[in-house]
Amino acid sequence: MPPRAPAGAAATAGAPGALGARARWRRALSALAQLALPRVCAACEAALDDADDGVVCGRCWARLPLLAAPWCERCGHPRALRGGCAGCALLPPFIRAARSLCWLPDATGSAILAALKYDGWTRTADAIGERMARLPWPRDVVRERAALVPVPLAAVKRRARGFNQAELLAAAVGARWGMPVWHDVVVRTRATATQTRLTPGERRANVHGAFLASSGSESRVRGQHLILVDDVLTTGATLNACARALFAAGARTMSYLTFGRARTSADR
Repeated sequence: MPPRAPAGAAATAGAPGALGARARWRRALSALAQLALPRVCAACEAALDDADDGVVCGRCWARLPLLAAPWCERCGHPRALRGGCAGCALLPPFIRAARSLCWLPDATGSAILAALKYDGWTRTADAIGERMARLPWPRDVVRERAALVPVPLAAVKRRARGFNQAELLAAAVGARWGMPVWHDVVVRTRATATQTRLTPGERRANVHGAFLASSGSESRVRGQHLILVDDVLTTGATLNACARALFAAGARTMSYLTFGRARTSADR
């Protein structure tokens, strides 16, 4: 008499076929769902490929106009301009370094940022933050940076939007750097007019005194090197005003990290 098969052997023998059938069903259901509700890019609205695991397609990420090396070690500008570095001239003396991922405005970069800020695609922040986290820094910044501080959003804008995009970006970068995000050490004291159509001088006046270190934050920020995070660096007026409030509270030095950087007239 042949030896009896161990209990469960028949079920085990049929398992690979069952698993294969389930995989085929999953693929078929996924294909049907794609036909009924196709996944589209949040930025360009083209169909996402199977390899696209986020909400922005690989083609859009590839089109971003990245700031090309070599950069100025301090301000991150891709090239030193005749008569001095225009980027460094924007920074107060207590700002150690600034880094940005891409040039803005730009058709692709602006569409990605708009998907985050205005269309509610908050998942975009993690993909942006992943790329921001890879930017190179001077060694002393990497050694000394203690926390990420998102630039606070006016209360009326936060209520309308439901979130602060700078906080989402800071959280994504902090998760990859293994660094805390201090979203409560600086507050915006008043709403300000949009900076979009203002001159550099008007921008500085618009945000003058608009930020204060929060009550009780002095002991946390004193002597620290903090990384301020925002979506775009234009003239630096907003970031500089925020940094001055933290410097007055005792922060030793700060650096800036943004998704986009506006071109100056010399860059165009």
